[in-house]
Amino acid sequence: MTGTPRLSIGLPVHNGEEYLAESLEALLGQTYEDFELIISDNASTDGTADICRRFAKQDSRIRFIPLAENIGAAPNHNFVFREARGELFKWASHDDLYGRDLLRRCVDALDEHPEVVLAHAGTAIIDGAGGVTAPFEYRLATDSPHPPARFRALLFADGGDDFYGVIRSAALRRVRPHDSYHHADRTFVADIALQGPFHQVPELLYFRRDHPDRAERANKTIRSRCANLDPKRADPLRHPTARLLGGYVWGWIRIVQRAPITPAQRRECYRHLGEWLARRALRREPSEEFARVENDLDVVVDSVVAGRGGE
Repeated sequence: MTGTPRLSIGLPVHNGEEYLAESLEALLGQTYEDFELIISDNASTDGTADICRRFAKQDSRIRFIPLAENIGAAPNHNFVFREARGELFKWASHDDLYGRDLLRRCVDALDEHPEVVLAHAGTAIIDGAGGVTAPFEYRLATDSPHPPARFRALLFADGGDDFYGVIRSAALRRVRPHDSYHHADRTFVADIALQGPFHQVPELLYFRRDHPDRAERANKTIRSRCANLDPKRADPLRHPTARLLGGYVWGWIRIVQRAPITPAQRRECYRHLGEWLARRALRREPSEEFARVENDLDVVVDSVVAGRGGE
């Protein structure tokens, strides 16, 4: 591959042989082609490295980097971004699927809306075989021009899969790297949202695979989830559970402190945060803005994802 690609895709993976090839086919079959794909293998012990090498021989856009030891999911995600050269960046998951027009539609949205820092598309959950089990309707106010409204939307709802959107690299460099405390992904996305609004492409093009080995399902406890993000978190003496939870609360405070917003907007964010803390104390934390919808989408995956349906 010659020249600097406009878009960099970072794919951190550990023991992902079951679904990796299918995901790579979906990414490499995108209608938007001006990208590099950086795959960082986090010391896998299965056939992941062999799959990566096979695909890298077939496509010069792939840069495969095998790591000698398992550094954890969060450092690996940060690593692939540091390796990126493009003005745009996207994280990819080894087990998800991507409609062939996903990258093109997201890049077009960023070009059409220069104020937007992240673009993503409609999402559905798929099972191991790729069948849709739950489409979602995105209702979060992350497109608001008012930063506190975007902050509140991500504070009070679990959110969509904005983490896997196409993001302006300059905006990503202004936020803190992905951390490994409890729910660090939520504060990370909110940090990006305080840099600028998001845009949701109104097409179902992203398919998040839910299976027993997915990290959030395989790791049942707070500590195991945090240790998956960073092995150092497995030490209960250095990282007691209270610290893992406290890091989550402090993460929200910290992103407001350093956000590029006015003093009045900062105070409004703190008011939202106070309400959120009060609701948590009363065990009332509704996820009110992102909901499953009823739809018959049995064949949509095969029709829009490269490498499926015989294509």
